Amino acid sequence: MIEIEQARELVDPVVIAAFEGWNDAADAASATVDHLMKVWSARVIGEVDPEDYYDFQVNRPLTGSDEHGMRRITWPTTRIAVASPPDLDRDVVLIRGLEPNMRWRQFCAELLDVVEELGGTLVVTLGALLADAPHTRPIPVSGTSTEPDIVDRLKLEMSSYEGPTGIVGVFQDACTQIDMPAVSYWAAVPHYVAQPPCPKATLALVTRLEELLEIPIPLGDLPEDSQAWERGVNELAEDDEDVAEYVRALEEARDTTDLPEASGEAIAREFERYLKRRQEDS
Repeated sequence: MIEIEQARELVDPVVIAAFEGWNDAADAASATVDHLMKVWSARVIGEVDPEDYYDFQVNRPLTGSDEHGMRRITWPTTRIAVASPPDLDRDVVLIRGLEPNMRWRQFCAELLDVVEELGGTLVVTLGALLADAPHTRPIPVSGTSTEPDIVDRLKLEMSSYEGPTGIVGVFQDACTQIDMPAVSYWAAVPHYVAQPPCPKATLALVTRLEELLEIPIPLGDLPEDSQAWERGVNELAEDDEDVAEYVRALEEARDTTDLPEASGEAIAREFERYLKRRQEDS
């Protein structure tokens, strides 16, 4: 059982979770939770016992020194933190860890016990996958939800995926089994630049969370890091004509697919997001 530090009673908390591993191409999803923990000054209140869920020959502990110069070992685990964003009238619970190597159902049950103990009313899972997406275009983010009102408000979909899944899918299903409202966002990372980090994908996930929570989220260095990442990939593509030609083909396919949405509601959403950002900066 996960031991939680005594904390004040949270206000209608939304839970945001991401896990390194199969669900986390280029570490884009886990980097999103890292970003939220930083900009919202989140406080860690508990963690799972790694002995129960991790194979230490697969996810090895790390040895190093702490801030006092003392040698210590950091064990792979999943941590739970809480935050109170200044622009949000509810609290946030952040779950960030590694996809477990064993006992997935027990792992999800333990986390959901904590979610219910803290009063969580909505779970948002984040993931990232490798896809045929050009790095020069906005990173596609697909969203699904179990809640019809959220599907309608954010123009999401009811999931129809069939095939292998990771801990994000299992955790999402565990939410459904106990009637916990859940949303899942997945960023499509260009497969030809799969090495982490991918700040452009992280920025895309943060933007979708802004839409869900209806607040501006401090972006920090993400916009500049995203531009630098894209410039770096451009330089790599320029040095390899085969890659450059492949990117052009992806761009053409993407632009053709997106043409029907380049008006009306899509433009209105972008303009609304721009206005929110202007209000935050003023």
